[in-house]
Amino acid sequence: LARWGLRFGTPLIRAIARPFSSSVADSVALGMQRQRRRLAVPIVLVALSVVFALSTAIFNSTYDQQAQIDARLTNGADVTVQFPGTMPASASQSRAIENVAGVHGVEPIQHRFAYVGADLQDLYGVRPDSVVRATSLQDAYFSGATANEMMSRLKGRSDNILVSAETVKDFQLSLGDQLRLRLRDATSGDLRDVTFHYAGIVNEFPTAPRDSFLVANASYVGAQTSNIYPELLLVDTAGKSASSVAKGVRRLVGVNAKVLDLDTSRRQVGSSLTAVSLAMLTKIELGFALVLVSASTGLVLALGFAERRRSFAIARALAASRRQIGAFVRTEALVVGLGGLFVGVVFGVVLTKILIKLLTGVFDPPPASLAVPWIYLATVAIAGVGALAVAVEITLIRSRRPITEVIREL
Repeated sequence: LARWGLRFGTPLIRAIARPFSSSVADSVALGMQRQRRRLAVPIVLVALSVVFALSTAIFNSTYDQQAQIDARLTNGADVTVQFPGTMPASASQSRAIENVAGVHGVEPIQHRFAYVGADLQDLYGVRPDSVVRATSLQDAYFSGATANEMMSRLKGRSDNILVSAETVKDFQLSLGDQLRLRLRDATSGDLRDVTFHYAGIVNEFPTAPRDSFLVANASYVGAQTSNIYPELLLVDTAGKSASSVAKGVRRLVGVNAKVLDLDTSRRQVGSSLTAVSLAMLTKIELGFALVLVSASTGLVLALGFAERRRSFAIARALAASRRQIGAFVRTEALVVGLGGLFVGVVFGVVLTKILIKLLTGVFDPPPASLAVPWIYLATVAIAGVGALAVAVEITLIRSRRPITEVIREL
């Protein structure tokens, strides 16, 4: 690809220089044709550097994003408060937690149990209007629709319910079918039949188990079980330290509830691989990628220009002006930079998708989208362009030396 790019780069340089001097243009273009193999080296090095920087940055960012999502799925939110079923959270307790320093919002969720036939499953009662924002629901948690669409279905009908794919298969359910569950009444303590309507499939849900569970409207579940109070409070800290907020919440609730924070859950979540922090390794890799891009674009190109002092001396001997020499040098730098960037981006995207595909078997749910660190990539691009500009300017300064002095060195 690099040599193919140079095949089109040579006529470009000849076309740029032709209006100034045909003999100079032909001479330098001929020199470039002879240097194709050498000029392909910096293009390949730039491309490899871009591939390394692009794939490493996106992979590490996506890994960190997915590890955070995985931990949030397990914990439920930045801070989660679990009350026992016999003593659910009261309205006053929810308001008191909202007033804890660092708390941005509190989302109540009911956690009950329901019999689906002979199978006992977890039942979560949610508020469709606010649960999406409070728990950062991902589209990958559901099948057949997005998170917002699923919550809209729950909101559209009070007795709608989301079930697992296994339950749909076992009972051969179709959208809108009735599903009769047995729920325990809080007043009498007896099980009672409650009718729901199947509205969609849920694969994952914050704090839910990995196997079968149910998600329904909190208002409907509360009315049918004579208990409107939640057993879970999901606390949003708006990016502040979850561990410090959790300490304040623990002091408030005492031993009446269990408080879990996101930082602790991430260290304990799922497999040992997803719990590994790549922060320090990422800094080393990205720092090396930045240096590599700068070296491949600037240093290698500068060395190539240094080897071509004879071509520039001949061009000057043929009465080439500084403007013409500058046009040759800048165009060659442009060919190397754009050629390496194009090849690097193409292969970098391919390699990144292959690496992200590997995360499918590591994280549950798999990554729904790539996390692109635009600030870092912009920094790499600026460093590469800066290195090219420095190499060009150094070459132009050296090209102004007397021709006799250059020929004597050669």
